[in-house]
Amino acid sequence: MIQLSINPVLYQFGVLRIGYYNLVYIVGFFVAYFVLRQMVKRQRIKNLSLRNLDDFILYFAIGLIAGARLFYFMFYNPSTFVHDPLEIFRLWHGGMSFHGGLIGVIIATLLFCRKCQVKFYDIADILVIPASLMLFFGRIANLINGEVIGTVTNLSFCIKYPGIEGCRHPSQIYEALKNLLIFFVLLAVGRKKKLKPGTVFWLFVLLYGSLRFLVTFFRDDPRFLGLSAGQYLSLAMAIVGAVFLYRIFKKMP
Repeated sequence: MIQLSINPVLYQFGVLRIGYYNLVYIVGFFVAYFVLRQMVKRQRIKNLSLRNLDDFILYFAIGLIAGARLFYFMFYNPSTFVHDPLEIFRLWHGGMSFHGGLIGVIIATLLFCRKCQVKFYDIADILVIPASLMLFFGRIANLINGEVIGTVTNLSFCIKYPGIEGCRHPSQIYEALKNLLIFFVLLAVGRKKKLKPGTVFWLFVLLYGSLRFLVTFFRDDPRFLGLSAGQYLSLAMAIVGAVFLYRIFKKMP
């Protein structure tokens, strides 16, 4: 049994608090900017310049946060819309949905690409690789915060959280390893030459959706007909990813 007792606040100055989870988001934005900046310098993304790259990062950040917050309250805490709708804007209280963040980023990227005449897959195929790595660190931050806890188990490496009954599966570690696996798979595939546009992006969608669906069985989430909201969303994600990958490979000579 592992007794978890880590202060989730990394740094505090007065009312300003920076936690490990906040740090992952901050670093994630810088990583996205750095990776795309290198692609711009190598002229790998047509019509994306250093000038409009700053605009894209703004689109990216707004889409990610807005989508993640809205989906979290829609699927995991819908009563908030009635009792305290302003809670949606209190980001420091936590509460983000990966699926909502992904949809928000997709919408924001499509809007940016339409405005600046940039091809969506030129950006998406690149960004999902470092994004997978940041998702790995995000789950480690969830572990430190004592969030998305696992189901009760008697395994020797189970985790005992302060104030929570029973010893739990380290579901955050399972999900972190799943994200790390996706990162290495996408990294290997992305190095191949003459890939069809969208291959890496939709492979990410397929892998994340299917693996998240399986791993979530170890999470202590509310369930409807045996599955959690996250599993239904992940299943839909996997199906969409498989359909688009099939369409891409079907067009290959």
